[in-house]
This record gives sequence, structure tokens and C-alpha cells, in this order.
Amino acid sequence: MLNKHYRTLELHKILEMLANECASDDCRKMALELEPQTDFDEVQDALTRTFDAYGLSLRFGSPTFYRIVNPSDALHRAKAGAVLMGREFLDIADVLRQIRSLCQWNRQCENAPTSISYLFAQLTPYTALEKRISEVFVSEDQLADDASPALLSIRRKIANAGLRIREQLDRMIRSTSMQKILQEQLVTIRDGRYVVPVKSEHRGEVQGLIHDTSSSGSTVFIEPMGVVQANNEIRVLKSQEAIEIENILGQLSEECAQQADAIIANYQTVLTLNLYFAKASLASRMKASCPRLTHDRNLMLKNARHPLIPAQEVVPVDIAIGKDYSTLVITGPNTGGKTVSLKTAGLLVAMTMCGLMIPVSEPSEVSVFDQILVDIGDEQSIEQSLSTFSAHMTNIISILEHVDGYSLVLLDELGSGTDPVEGAALAVSILERLHKYGARTFATTHYQEIKTYALTTPGVENACCEFDVVSLKPTYRLLIGIPGKSNAFAISSRLGLDDEIIEHAKSLIDSEQRRFEDVVAALEQSRLEYDRLKDEIEVERREARNYRLSLEAQLSELEQERVTQLERAKGEATRIIESVRAQSEAILDELNEIRRQKESENFSQMVSGAKSRTRNRLDRLYDSASPVRKGSAGQEEYRLPRPLKKGDTVLVTDIDKKATLLADPDDNGNVLVQAGIIKTRVPVSGLRLLEEEKVKLNGGRTVKSVRSKLDREAKMDLDIRGQTAEEGILELDRFIDNALLTGIGTITVIHGKGTGALRNAIRQHLRGHKNVRSFRPGVYGEGEDGVTIAELK
Repeated sequence: MLNKHYRTLELHKILEMLANECASDDCRKMALELEPQTDFDEVQDALTRTFDAYGLSLRFGSPTFYRIVNPSDALHRAKAGAVLMGREFLDIADVLRQIRSLCQWNRQCENAPTSISYLFAQLTPYTALEKRISEVFVSEDQLADDASPALLSIRRKIANAGLRIREQLDRMIRSTSMQKILQEQLVTIRDGRYVVPVKSEHRGEVQGLIHDTSSSGSTVFIEPMGVVQANNEIRVLKSQEAIEIENILGQLSEECAQQADAIIANYQTVLTLNLYFAKASLASRMKASCPRLTHDRNLMLKNARHPLIPAQEVVPVDIAIGKDYSTLVITGPNTGGKTVSLKTAGLLVAMTMCGLMIPVSEPSEVSVFDQILVDIGDEQSIEQSLSTFSAHMTNIISILEHVDGYSLVLLDELGSGTDPVEGAALAVSILERLHKYGARTFATTHYQEIKTYALTTPGVENACCEFDVVSLKPTYRLLIGIPGKSNAFAISSRLGLDDEIIEHAKSLIDSEQRRFEDVVAALEQSRLEYDRLKDEIEVERREARNYRLSLEAQLSELEQERVTQLERAKGEATRIIESVRAQSEAILDELNEIRRQKESENFSQMVSGAKSRTRNRLDRLYDSASPVRKGSAGQEEYRLPRPLKKGDTVLVTDIDKKATLLADPDDNGNVLVQAGIIKTRVPVSGLRLLEEEKVKLNGGRTVKSVRSKLDREAKMDLDIRGQTAEEGILELDRFIDNALLTGIGTITVIHGKGTGALRNAIRQHLRGHKNVRSFRPGVYGEGEDGVTIAELK
């Protein structure tokens, strides 16, 4: 039975909620008998186990608990040699099924190590005994036929004997002579013997034993002499059946007796597990969390919610005491939430000391107190009403007799119920005594003297329950550090009380009290301004965070682009290296060929041609390796034929790429251009304007050719006869690039017939070229198989 302080806090209602989460009656009893513990280690262990059960339920779902019955009495009787009844066996089987179910659930949880793992380790499934009981019983009053071979044989004999009797009696009642003397044409059973219903006036006509008479006396139930022997046989078999059933139950009772102590211990473990998972289920319903337990007698509750107030109505409050002050004086108007805040603090501490998770947000801290002492008596207290001054004083005297530095004291409307001057003085004196003892004290009041005491005393702090004067409704927010106002004048004015009465009432208040109220009003105004600024800062903080996240995302994209460009540059460098290697090998081959023909007449001419070709190849390699080209010093200075404008097609000379102007040039001589997917800003001096004009081609056809002051030749034929495959492919790539730049759509590659090696290499290269739409061999008049004609994209 909880003491009156815990019942005042309505802890018993929380325990009833916990009991409703339990499956069995014994577990419900354990829940209702819970009491707050004062040993720190015990509370910490209980909290940890509840939290671990909560975590397992979230990860793997809660285990199933059945409504099992305590088997201890039956098992103790079995140990004493008694034969158990069917219901007792089925109750034991239910316990064994619960044990097996929990063991299976624990294995499905991958045996996750927690503080309750030791409880699962204590469980031992008794599968054979559970199966044996299930095989024996069809119901609590009936055994299965195959409970034993002997019982099966006896019941078969009984069934066969009964079948023979019925067949004999059926022939009798269907005979013509019997129909007129029978009340009904049926066979029934009386006292376990088969009989037929005979009309009373004809009972002398049937030879047999009378076993029963109908209530009206018109029918007698006679056992014909012809079936007496068969009925006697059934009676003997029934006796044998009862003896065999007794033997089966006796053997089964002995099996249960052998495991009695272990099953009872397992049952207690099941109850303990059920209680912890019931606590976890209650925590889930309350959206509770596990507070951090401390030794320092401090209390810090974040977004604390009273668990007995409906979730859609409760307003979370922040409650703290112990770090900077040991006494908190809560003031404010009636129905503003003072008592609810008081009860919330006390109830959540008591729940924690019972090993329950509490409806708060993280991080919250709760200390273990030796005792919680309460004096709360108003219309909000369901169990008691301690509204008179004498009742209050009786409780407070008892509190002062038991209080110490490890007590949590909750006092509601301290000093009320008597003369305000004396009541306020008495309240201050009581608070001073509690503060001297070092107790953690919450007190609610209306008295200005107590507010002043809290303002001027170290270790004592004011708090108030916020009230919206405009809507005349409390907000239920607890504001620590600010004394509350009764708001009597403001509320009366809003309700329509005459202003003259209100002004006269204000004049009756002494100047000292008016100054105090003015200070409180100024504090309230400062608080509102602080809240407004805090909200603005929070908005700006969120915007700054979002901006930072945006910048981080852009930086990530740029880094990804850098990596992509680097990979592309590596690929281009690899291609250049391969080209250099191919060119070097070609030069070496040519030098070897010249060395072999040094005695020939045109040796000098061959050497001169080789030098020229080598220089050309080196120039091309240099151009490939250095995509940024600078104009030579002797090159004629380029002048734009007209001012550039948005949409013009230009050549960016630094990278030799065609681009499009995205905007007109700015005042600094720079302009934004796009070359492919790249957008960049370049100086106008590094651009060449490309203008479209019609160019006549061989055969009278015309194509659009883009020309600039750079001297590009719009050639359609490429002669690579006599070159190696690598040389020919390099020449072809440059020729295709130049053709695309000048707008030529069809080219002719002259490679000759020869061995076919150059021809095959060229065509194989064209087949995979990204800028070639199609190609074909030449026909008669074009060079036949000695040329390849390609159509560019």
C-alpha cells in the first residue's frame, strides 16, 4: 500500500496503467505493489533493464506473454505425491509453452546482450513434458484415446461392445411386435447402460431391468435381458478405463513433480520479464525516455508532461532545481498550472524511483531521494481535500519532523487559509527551515512577501506560470527566474469590472507593493522582448544553417567536377603519350629504312624529306600536347570586323575552340562565352569572329564554311599514301577536325591499294570515330578501293 504522499501524487494510477500492460494476474499484482526505491544502484539497475526491454521491443517487437496461472500449488502437491487434475496439468502446460515461446523469441533477437539477458539465460524449455501433457489431454475433462496403448485398447473394446448392443436393440425396436409397446423408436442410455423407452402399460411385455421412469410416469426405460450381459461387459471396461486414467495421471504427476522446483523458478523469471516489458510498453504509450540518474540531488526535466493528462491537452514544461538553487517558489493566478507543475515534478521523480521511464525529452536528469514529502490539497486532488489551514499545518508539521537534506518537498499554496499577513510570515519561516536542512523544495503561493523572500535569498528562486491576459487563459508554461503576477486587476478589467473600482483598488495598495508590482511588470516585459529576440535569432540561425548546407553542396559539386576534369585530362594525356610513342616508332622505322638505302642515288633527297616530315610530326605533337596556343610575334594583329554581340559565334584562340557569346562585352573588355558545356569569361582580344559564307566545292556543290582570319584550307581530300598506319590515323584525325571546323560534310581519304594494311587501319578507325556518320569505298572514277569516302556528322 503506497504511503499518502505517493497517493497524493497519484502514483497508484500510474501503477494501475502498468498493471493493465501485464498479461497474468501475478504480474499485475507485482506491478501494483511497486514502490519507489531509495537505493541508487537498485533504481539504476531497474531503469537500465526497463530501457533495454524498450530497446529490444523497438528492434524486434515485444515478446508474446500469455495469461498463465501460477502452478506452484499444483506442483507442490505433485511433489507430495498427489495426483493432479486436468485443469492443473493444462495450467502447467501453459507455463511451459510461455517459457518455450520466450526462449524462441530470444534466439530470434540474435541473443542481443542486454541487462536482461541473464533472465533469458535462466529459462529452460521443457519441451518433452509440454508435449506429453498436450498429447494426453483433449480438454481439462477428457483424455485422448492414445494417451496410452492400454487406454486405446480399452476404449476400442467399449466402442465395439456398444456397437453390438445398439445393433441388437435396433433390430428389436424395428420389429413389428415391439413398435406398439415402445414410446419412441430409439435407444438411449441410463446409468451408463443401454435401454429402450417402453410405454408404462406395456412394461410387463418386455423382459428386462427397469432403470428409470419419465417424469410423467408414462414411460419406463428398460434394459432388455438380451443386452444385460453386454452392458455388464461395458461396465467392467469402464472400470478398467478409470483405473488406466488414474495410472496415466499418476505417472504424469510424477513427471511434473521431478521438475517442480525448476518450473516454479522459471515461472518467477517469466513474471519478472513480463513486468519489464510491461514497463517498456507503458513507456512506448507515454512516448517516454530514460532520464540520467544522478547523485547530486538535482532535478532537470525537459519538456516534462504529466502522464495522467491526455496527450492532446498536456503542455510540456521545463522544471529544474538543485544546481543553482534548492528552493523554487512558483507564483501565478489560479488555474494557471502551478499545482500541475508541482505534481508533475513529484510524480516523475517517483516513477523514476520505481524503475519507470518518464515522459520527458533528453537530456533530463533525476536524482534518487530518500523520501518525497507532499502537502497538496485543492480541488485538483482526487483522493483528499486538505483545504483548511489546520489540515495544511498538520501535514507540514509531519513533513518538518521527517525532512532532511535528501528529501524532495512539494508544498501547494503555502500559508493559505489564514490571515494573509500571518500566513505569509509563517510561509517564509517554513521555507527558511527547509532551506536550512538542504531539502529540495517546490512551493506555490500568491503572497508577495514570499516572492520578495525568493528575490533576496541566495539559493531560493522565483518561477511563474505564464498567463495570457488578452485571452484570459493560462499558457501553462513554467518560467523560472521570474516572479508571477496575480493579474487580478487585468483579469477583472477584461471581464468588465468598472474601471473606477479598479483604479480605487489600485490606490489602496501601498507604494512599496506598487513598486514591487511595477518591477515584476518590467521583468515580464523584458522577458517577452527576450523571447521575441530569441525567436528571431533562431530563425536567422536556421537560415544560416541552410545557407551553409547549400554552400557545402555547391562545394561538393565543384569538387566532383574537378575530379571529373582531372580524369578527363589524364585520359587526354594518355592519348598524347600513345601518339608520341607511335610517332617515335614511325620515325625510327624511317631512319632504319634510310640507313639501309644510304648507297642509293636519291639518298640526300630521302634524308631531306625525312627531316621535313619529322619536323612536321614534332610540330603536330607539340600542338597536341599544348592545347593553349599563343599567336606568334610576327603574326598580323587581328581586328574584329564589327563589335561583338550576344549570340555571335566566335573562336577562342587560347584553346582553339568554337564558342557562343552569352552576353554583350562588359566595360572591362570581357565577355561570357559557352564552349560545349563549359561557361567561362574571356577577354575580347582573345576572340575571333566566325562568319558563315558559301564556299564552292568540286562538282558544283556548295557547303557552309566557317572561316576566320586564321588561314584554314577547306580541303576535301587527304592523301596519306606511303605513310604507316599510325601516321595515317594521326593525319586523318587532324583532317577531320579541320573539316568540321570549316563546315565540310564529306571527305575523301586517299590511301592507295598496296598491301591493304593502311586501308584496313583507316576504315577500322573510321568505324569507331565519334564524328563520322558513315563511310564507303570509292567507285569507278573516284579511285575505287584505293580511296575511302566518309560522311561527317
